[in-house]
Amino acid sequence: MLLLISYTNVIKIDIIKELWNYYSILFFSRQKGIKMSKKALILTWESYQDHEVVYPFYRVQEEGFEVDIMANKLGRIFGILGTYNECTQSVFDLDDKKLFDNHMSNYDLLIIPGGVKALEYLRQQENALRFIKEWDEKKKTIACICHGAQLLISSKITSGRDVSGYYSIKDDISNSGANYVDGPAVISNNLVSCPHYKWMGQWMKAVFEVYNSGNG
Repeated sequence: MLLLISYTNVIKIDIIKELWNYYSILFFSRQKGIKMSKKALILTWESYQDHEVVYPFYRVQEEGFEVDIMANKLGRIFGILGTYNECTQSVFDLDDKKLFDNHMSNYDLLIIPGGVKALEYLRQQENALRFIKEWDEKKKTIACICHGAQLLISSKITSGRDVSGYYSIKDDISNSGANYVDGPAVISNNLVSCPHYKWMGQWMKAVFEVYNSGNG
């Protein structure tokens, strides 16, 4: 009987210790403003390049990120090849200053896929461009691929940097003041760019290296 009581007390002490550790971490994290999870945001538009949304969407989750897709409408959106994803955030939220600021502080990693038609529309959204520029000014990690580099150009953040993008926009990148680099994962401080989805594995590996190094 005495042994059972002692064993029960040990279990209670262990539970109390675990609860103390949990709530201590929770309390001090909140006091310091530390978020309890990492969040990634994929910024795109309907008719996106399917590979460049689907692969990062699942790959970042493997690294422990929560992920949202921000596009032109909520709900199901389709890529140019017919795959679909659920869009949970609207790009038009960025027209509202409070929502703009919330998205800026709530996410840690920004992913900009390609898709010619998608970029034609997205780069006309002035507050989306302002969001990217402010994100870059805060030195938060940006992962950009293919025609997504057009958003970097329109956001005026390419000058003086090494940038990659799809081969057909090489001149556009160079004319924006950037140094065009044909490589699978081109790193320029907090920016990691890639020319084509065939290099997505190397690209995402570099993205996580930059993020984990504290550059983003």
